[in-house]
Amino acid sequence: MKKSASTYHKKPKILRRRQPNRSRGGDIGIYIFLAIMSLIMVAPLVFAINQSLKPMDELFRFPPTFFAKNPTFDNFTDLFVTMNKSTVPFSRYVFNTLFTTAVGTAGHLLIGSMAAFVLAKYNFPGSRFFFGVVVTALMFTGSILMIPNYLIMNSLGWIDSLLAIIVPAFASPMGVFLMKQFMEGLPMALIEAAKVDGATEWYVFTRIVMPNVKPAWLTMIIFSVQALWNNPASVYIYSEEKKALVYALSQVSLGGVARTGQAAAVSVVTMIVPILLFVISESQILETMASSGIKD
Repeated sequence: MKKSASTYHKKPKILRRRQPNRSRGGDIGIYIFLAIMSLIMVAPLVFAINQSLKPMDELFRFPPTFFAKNPTFDNFTDLFVTMNKSTVPFSRYVFNTLFTTAVGTAGHLLIGSMAAFVLAKYNFPGSRFFFGVVVTALMFTGSILMIPNYLIMNSLGWIDSLLAIIVPAFASPMGVFLMKQFMEGLPMALIEAAKVDGATEWYVFTRIVMPNVKPAWLTMIIFSVQALWNNPASVYIYSEEKKALVYALSQVSLGGVARTGQAAAVSVVTMIVPILLFVISESQILETMASSGIKD
């Protein structure tokens, strides 16, 4: 049976790009809403910076002003002068905080990631129980655990030692939970293929698993740095030469009305490092999420 000429000359179907259902007015409304929310979220940060730049007469002016009319860095200068008059050098406080933050974050990342890898990719007796313990630990705040932690640190002889800050950070349940949930989305076929090629467990963990869960451990680093940087450790540390920077700065801000400007500068100094770390890591997290999607 001969086919008609119209059968051979059918026009191919043109796939049209699906248009979003919302209108242009809806897009404008969404952008306006996001702009308003961003202004609300950034307002406290802008206010804190302006407070630290205000001279003393503007700090006590009524009605108060949001922006500094005559900005000055005298509050920061006075803060560093006050800190340098302490019996312990200012650099010592900075070193204590940087050391505990760096070592605690590195240990938290390593131990939490290794524990999450085992819980996410291997079934062994008691795996659900251990993960249940991790989830349960998320419900307890630092205030509840303060006395048990102190008793444990005292029995280990770590009171008035930086180990009392560093070692507990290794076992933070937040990192294990975050990494485990993210690693479950990694295909097991990728790990099995590496083992067939002769890869060891450590090679699989460091060269395959960790690069593919980069958004998770970057987020984990942000949370860990924020917690350790803002940890005054006043419960465990008694010696002045071992105190953290946040604790020393908080003592400066308790100097009364005369140090109101320095107290405003303290709030900016304590939050600048976590904010900078978040801003730097945010672009890497978004880029990794957009380019490293793997599906089984």
